[in-house]
Amino acid sequence: MLRTHKIRCYPNATMRRALAQACDYRRYCYNQALATWNEMYGASVVLADKTARPNERKVRDELVANKADWQYARSARILQLAVHDLALAWANFFNSKMPDHRKPRFKSKKRSRCSFKTDRAAIVNGKLRLDKPRRYRDRWYDIRLAETPRWPGALKLTSIVKEADGYYACLSIDVTPPEPLPENERICGVDANIGKFVYNNGASMAYIRGLTEQLTGLYSRVSLYQRRLARKRQANPNHFRSNNYRAAKTKLQRTYQKVTRIQGDFVQKLTTMLVRLNGTIAIEDLDALHMKMNKRLAKNLHRSLFGRFKVLMKDKAPWYGRQLVMVDRFYPSTQRCSRCGMVKTGDDKLTLAGNALHGTKHHEFHCYGCGAQLERDENAVQNLIQYAQGQAMS
Repeated sequence: MLRTHKIRCYPNATMRRALAQACDYRRYCYNQALATWNEMYGASVVLADKTARPNERKVRDELVANKADWQYARSARILQLAVHDLALAWANFFNSKMPDHRKPRFKSKKRSRCSFKTDRAAIVNGKLRLDKPRRYRDRWYDIRLAETPRWPGALKLTSIVKEADGYYACLSIDVTPPEPLPENERICGVDANIGKFVYNNGASMAYIRGLTEQLTGLYSRVSLYQRRLARKRQANPNHFRSNNYRAAKTKLQRTYQKVTRIQGDFVQKLTTMLVRLNGTIAIEDLDALHMKMNKRLAKNLHRSLFGRFKVLMKDKAPWYGRQLVMVDRFYPSTQRCSRCGMVKTGDDKLTLAGNALHGTKHHEFHCYGCGAQLERDENAVQNLIQYAQGQAMS
């Protein structure tokens, strides 16, 4: 099983130039492959010959056959893996089960991410050694890493990514799955809310905030830097890429990076804690993409990490030998009473603002069948637990 470890790397001046050239070369190969792919497809349509349709092998052979002299001083695997990524992008675009993938587009030097991949890297004496191109005439050095990989195993793929504060190496390592955790009969329900996650901690309820005061301050700083960049573009629309503009853009990128790291650390620790302490975890299969179409809630939904939380739970539960129950997205966990089972309908429904007809607030759940007065989130968690228990008995 492949696991990825992202590590900060510290290349010297010579290797920084080599990495920058590799990133540019990867973008060049991707754009050239996309242009070749489109030309082959257009020719097959004109000739009405389906056997002439492009694929990964045809495009790769065409690019290799038409290599320029300077390309032989770059790694051959960058070109091959760029074509492989393009073929995968086309496959995802035509896959009906992956409707979120858009048509592959040409990568811009100003907007695309600076990165490249290679499967010929190795860890030598605690340093990262990339494959040296055959016709590369400059010196070649091993790259110092901030830490050693946390898992022993064969290094299958290495991705070098340039971020706001430097270069990072994403190491895909083939590791042996760990021994399953001891059996645990506890069933945990997790209700994802904007800004917090509510779950049952044994016999009591607990919640953990995802949108902390620190993140709120960082988001305010992001808005400040975005306004500054917008004013600089409006003041001089043709030549706005000045030193001050680049400095403000760097500050914005570093702030975004800090936000991403804080959120990633939070959701990683939360999911690991839930998986270690519970045998069965029930979460809602929320349609985060369509939920973000609400313009009033899109930003808060994006910051609440619903999609990231679901992805990590799907990955960690099988890894640790736990059972993950995906509750149907149409299951009325918010509208159902966990004591008598009555489901609110029509004007009795509980909205984000509560219920104006009955005068209840956002966090209040009043059952009109048995008269129970419960906390909205705690009632939803109990409904998720009952859903998981029913599914386990079926």
